[in-house]
Amino acid sequence: MSLLKVLDISGTGMSAQSVRLNTTASNLANANNVSSNLEKTYKSRQPVFAAELNRARGGLDSSVGVKVLGIVESTAELKNEYAPNHPKADKDGFIYHSNVNVMEEMANMISASRSYQTNVQIADAAKQMLSRTLQMGKG
Repeated sequence: MSLLKVLDISGTGMSAQSVRLNTTASNLANANNVSSNLEKTYKSRQPVFAAELNRARGGLDSSVGVKVLGIVESTAELKNEYAPNHPKADKDGFIYHSNVNVMEEMANMISASRSYQTNVQIADAAKQMLSRTLQMGKG
């Protein structure tokens, strides 16, 4: 596999992990939101990834990158609380909490950050190998 393809693959990985980090940050920012309406309550979101197989002009050489298929909302149940004195309470006195699990999101953020860092290290190693290869040609 060409070192340039390694750079492409690690680039798709960094892009995917960036989407994952942004989605996790959005979830954490909205974790404590409440609403007076089930439909308007913030629901946890997660990116969906897929391996993307690229064939180089019909040859046998292939590389796999990461593609973001989209972002989906969680179907986990929202939490409701009886709080008739809350300013956002509905006519029955209920407020609705987001279904974001802060512990899961923090673990997700650590995992995404480490994956991003790994892809950066791979790209840096490939860059160094390319540079050394060019240096050999000069000597």
